Amino acid sequence: MRFSILCKRRKVRPMSSSNTLPIASVSPASSSGAARPLPAPGPLDARAGAVMTLLCLIWSLQQISLKAVAEQASPMLMVPLRSAVALLLLGLLMHRRGEKPESGRWLPGAVVGALFGLEYLGVAEALRLTGASHVVVFLYTAPIFAALGLHFRLPAERLGTQQIAGIALAFGGIVLAFLGGSAAASPTQGGGNALLGDALALAAGVAWGATTVTIRCSSLASAPATETLLYQLLGAFVLLLPAAWLTGQMHFESTPVVWAHLAFQSLVVSFASFLTWCWLLRRYLASRLGVFSFLTPIFGVVLGVGLLGEALETPFVIGSALVLVGIGLVSVRRGVPARR
Repeated sequence: MRFSILCKRRKVRPMSSSNTLPIASVSPASSSGAARPLPAPGPLDARAGAVMTLLCLIWSLQQISLKAVAEQASPMLMVPLRSAVALLLLGLLMHRRGEKPESGRWLPGAVVGALFGLEYLGVAEALRLTGASHVVVFLYTAPIFAALGLHFRLPAERLGTQQIAGIALAFGGIVLAFLGGSAAASPTQGGGNALLGDALALAAGVAWGATTVTIRCSSLASAPATETLLYQLLGAFVLLLPAAWLTGQMHFESTPVVWAHLAFQSLVVSFASFLTWCWLLRRYLASRLGVFSFLTPIFGVVLGVGLLGEALETPFVIGSALVLVGIGLVSVRRGVPARR
């Protein structure tokens, strides 16, 4: 799963609209009752680089894991199940912190939850039809659609010549990657099904981009990260559980392998990686962390080939490279793309 949010902290002084992270923050009160200011985020060190690389590997394994046990447990069912477990853990965390969702944010929260649910509806169905390597690449076109949406909504997010060129390059890569989809990255699916799966994965990327725009342009921009994640997990559970039942995808074999994958999806992907991501954003510059985000689709392609035996077509490889370069051009001045 991915987090379309940045961890937010209490501001201790005003900041300009161009900043994406508070300059300084305050930690919980110490035993003496005085608040201790946290240091401003700094440049990356070896520890941050290692942790961020591990996070990208975990995020790339998300689709690989769902695809690996798809015959034993439907991805359409696995997503709401992992969301339910993560919701329970998140609720306990929020209770411990004394956090409660604000009633004034329920409407944008519902929109974000619906978009997140639609995103993973597309991902789950795409994994039935095409390869996991295809899904992770098309899903990670989200920053392109977020950039386009923010361009029309926020004056500070107007695209320059470099960003427009990046979008054009990425869309060219998407077209080229689609041409390679007819051969199907998954050896068990036909070309027509794979093309539909690629389209669903791309639609999931659009939904992710729309989620980012909604958060940035609503009251959720100032909400705690845990509250926004709460809406997302609720949306995935509420939408995908009925979808799994209506489409006859309630298959779940209670085997140690399936339970291990569910534990990985719930505890590691949906919960622990979120906390780690927020920890990194509190301590390191977001723009530096964003550089590592491009590792996720690369890892996804490599792992899809190495662990699942998926084939790679030349048009798809070239198109994927163009998409990554385009995203890099768009993101170079925008800071870290939100991750979940």
